[in-house]
Amino acid sequence: MLGINGITVRLGGRTILDRATAAIPPGGRIGLIGRNGAGKSTLMKVMIGNIDPDEGSIEMPRNTRIGYIAQDAPSGTATPAEAVLAADIERAALLAESETCTEPHRLGDIHERLLAIDAYSAPSRAARILTGLGFDEDMQNQPLDSFSGGWKMRVALAALLYSAPDVLMLDEPSNHLDLEATLWLENFLKAYPATVVVISHERDLLNNVVDNILHLQGGKLTLYPGGYDSFERQRAERAAQLAAAKASQDAQRAKLQDYVARNSARASTAKQAQSRAKMLAKMQPIAALMEDPSLSFDFPDPVELKPPLITLDLAAVGYTEDTPILRRLNLRIDPDDRIALLGRNGNGKTTLARLLAAQLPTMEGDMNVSGRMQVGYFTQYQVEELAGDATPLEHMSRVMEGKPQGAIRAQLGRFGFSGARATQQVTKLSGGERARLALALITRDAPHLLILDEPTNHLDVDAREALVQALNAYSGAVILISHDRHMVELTADRLVLVDDGTASDYSGSMEDYIDFVLGRNQPKGETGPKIAKKDRKAAAKAREEARLAKARIAEVESDLARLETECSLIDRAMFEPTSADPQFAKLSMGELSRRRGELSAALEQKEAEWLKLSERVTDEN
Repeated sequence: MLGINGITVRLGGRTILDRATAAIPPGGRIGLIGRNGAGKSTLMKVMIGNIDPDEGSIEMPRNTRIGYIAQDAPSGTATPAEAVLAADIERAALLAESETCTEPHRLGDIHERLLAIDAYSAPSRAARILTGLGFDEDMQNQPLDSFSGGWKMRVALAALLYSAPDVLMLDEPSNHLDLEATLWLENFLKAYPATVVVISHERDLLNNVVDNILHLQGGKLTLYPGGYDSFERQRAERAAQLAAAKASQDAQRAKLQDYVARNSARASTAKQAQSRAKMLAKMQPIAALMEDPSLSFDFPDPVELKPPLITLDLAAVGYTEDTPILRRLNLRIDPDDRIALLGRNGNGKTTLARLLAAQLPTMEGDMNVSGRMQVGYFTQYQVEELAGDATPLEHMSRVMEGKPQGAIRAQLGRFGFSGARATQQVTKLSGGERARLALALITRDAPHLLILDEPTNHLDVDAREALVQALNAYSGAVILISHDRHMVELTADRLVLVDDGTASDYSGSMEDYIDFVLGRNQPKGETGPKIAKKDRKAAAKAREEARLAKARIAEVESDLARLETECSLIDRAMFEPTSADPQFAKLSMGELSRRRGELSAALEQKEAEWLKLSERVTDEN
């Protein structure tokens, strides 16, 4: 049991956590949620010991290993594979000692312990995690300094998952992941054998992985059983109950106040009036559930244009002359299109978005654009580059120079920056508020086409729902890049797969694509470039073999997770008998050792099969 007992934290004169209390069950998968700025990350830092609370305490069993990603991304000349393996400090120390140890008895102990912790199968386990997070074999062996910050954070996540702590703490783990890696992470967390606490605004992850929602609001914690949809139902029921109770109390209060006002001056009823006045004073007001009235997205509708807005005819685009990232691009975008770009990070989704936003020229072929078309292009860089010492009003005044003050404030008001909020410094805004400001800035001219590259990274669940509603009400075209499949499913009606150096319409549904990524099903229709007729039979056979291999990989990974869990339980029974699982506590040391050997052999066999299947999938791709 992990206990949060009356935690109070005050920062900068503001109470962030106010006697927050909750009991997290052992082995639970907890989704920690709340509005931006509610204090979720602060609470997690208290739980790992990075912040000392002003009051209260965190209770957990002795020797509990807590895993949390540091703020600084790993760097240097080490490879991702080396960085992940280094996360197992005990293994690294034992291997180093085994190289220099000359005392036979100690050397025997070292090798016995290395066998017990599966030290020799560690590289394949590390490779599986890195592969799941998007690192192919070549990437796993490149120096860390050759990667961007987002990919380095993936390495940090891989190292944390590999270290297998007793309590795994994750703060927005999918922010640096694409959809494919997010799906893999969900499956990994579902099979994780210990406690998981995850801060996330991904509705699907919260529904598919967690078994309890820990809601932080007003500095207080409430634990709800079930996933996010269950939480929303329970919260709605609670809100209705509170509203009814508040209405009843307000009616009772009005009745008492009326009695006191009418009867205080009369001698015959003064005592009764005084008694009711005391009752009023002692009556604790029932607070309605807090909602944020400023949570607002309202995209201005553009002037209607005739289709098409953009056509690409055998276009190519890239960053280096004669080295295109994407070729053979044949796309048409109409004013009512709602398009989601699919594909792993690094395949060229952002490159295509920049081409459509006229930030990159075509290297080959043609791109024809409607003459009067305006484009609003959102990226995370725009959020990060907002001037911290300026206000939303100053930002908007700069980009709408010469426009009336009323028009400037009206545009800000569409996105929740009314009154004093418009004159608050950007440094004091939450990440979600900054994202809203960036969206307000790029839509000031009522664009005909909105291109949104990961717009949800700083938005909480309620803000994401508001954005979905605003996009569905917007009359222009939308191109969306997002790992939030809930948003994709509710917003996009056309899917474009960016893969194999080109982009083409994907004829299946989002569910088909998820099945394909997880190896559960073959997508309907062609997803890539047209295949020459003479090669179609071979290509179809290769796709079928890849599908079967991916399906088998998913089965093998499930078996590996089960075997590794049992190994961990046996190791604990052998080396920490007092905390052993009941099913193994009654076994003798000989029986435990024999079973451990059987499991090691099974693990070795499964890992060899996994590597063989992975090589086959890589070759076929």
